[in-house]
Amino acid sequence: MLSKLVVNKIKNLRKKGRSIPEISHLLNLPKSTVSRYVDGVEILPQYYSRWLERRNASKIISARQWEQASKKSQRLIDGLTAKELLLIGASLYWGEGNKKDFSFSNTDSEMIRIFVHILRNIFHVNPEDIVISIRIYEDLDAAPCLRHWSKVTGISLGAKTSINVLIGKKVGKLKYGMCRVRIRKGGVLLKNIFSVIQRIQQIISPRSSTDRTAHS
Repeated sequence: MLSKLVVNKIKNLRKKGRSIPEISHLLNLPKSTVSRYVDGVEILPQYYSRWLERRNASKIISARQWEQASKKSQRLIDGLTAKELLLIGASLYWGEGNKKDFSFSNTDSEMIRIFVHILRNIFHVNPEDIVISIRIYEDLDAAPCLRHWSKVTGISLGAKTSINVLIGKKVGKLKYGMCRVRIRKGGVLLKNIFSVIQRIQQIISPRSSTDRTAHS
C-alpha cells in the first residue's frame, strides 16, 4: 500500500497531464501501480492539450517501434525449416502440454492453429487421430465456440465433440473457451517430443542435464 502522500502525488501529476510512464519514472514506481491510482482521475483543462500531445506522440513512437520490430523479424526469419518447426512444436508442448498423456490445451487460437499444423506436417499425425474437445463457461453459446475451433483446427466439430461446461461467467477473458488437442494412442509421440526437449536441454545446459541424469 502506498502512503496517502505518494497517492496524492500520483493523482496531482495525472491532473497536470503527466502520462503513466512519466509518473512511473518521476516517482520510481511500477507502471501497473501508477495505472491503478490514476484510474478515474480527470486531466485539468489547462493541461489537457499537453496530455493529448504526449499521448499521440506515444502512439506514433509505439507504431514506429512495431514497424521496426516487424522488419527485423522478417530479416531474422526468412521461412521456417522442418527442424525449426519441430523445435517450435516441442517448445509449445513443453510449456502447455500434459506431461503424462498427450494433451495440449490453450485459449489462444493462433497457438492451437500452429500446433495442429506442426502435428500434421512435421510429426505426420493422421488427422483422424487428432481429437478436439473444448471447455467453456456456462454463459457461452456452444455452437459459435464449436464453429470457431473447427475453423482454427481444420477439423469438423459437432454434436459428438466433447464439451466441458464450467459454472461461472468468463466471456470477457475466454471468448471461445479453451481448446484441447489430444492424440489417440499418443504415447510414442509424447516420448518423441520429450526426447526433443531433453536434447534441447543437453545442448543449452549440458551440466544441468548431466545432474538430472545422475539424480534420476
